[in-house]
Amino acid sequence: MLLIGTKENEGWILSRWNLTYRVGWEHICKAVNSVYEFYTNQEVLVEDKVAAINAKEEILSLAEGGGLTIRGISTIIKVPIMITFYNQTNIVDVNVAKMTDEFAVADYEKFNKSLCQYLDSIELAMYR
Repeated sequence: MLLIGTKENEGWILSRWNLTYRVGWEHICKAVNSVYEFYTNQEVLVEDKVAAINAKEEILSLAEGGGLTIRGISTIIKVPIMITFYNQTNIVDVNVAKMTDEFAVADYEKFNKSLCQYLDSIELAMYR
């Protein structure tokens, strides 16, 4: 993914990213499914409404909507994060809590180095 920009807002770094290609619902469901088990206190939202998920496989059969969000505490980057994918677009919004030195400020270069590989892995999971 390509980082478009960042800004700070009340203890969070808000960022926008571009996927390599526009993706549809099946792809974004695969992306969320691939990271679901690596979050604690996770929630999945379809168009800002919490979806009742009892097993991660259920993500793959969610009714199609305009956007799909996963939020919770990432066990990989060790902070609260919220990732929102938009159906039929190449736009992804990522919000990360400013809880560690790594995410203390919305420095474009440092933030890109911190999250780019993580988000690239999620993008690749869309095509498995």
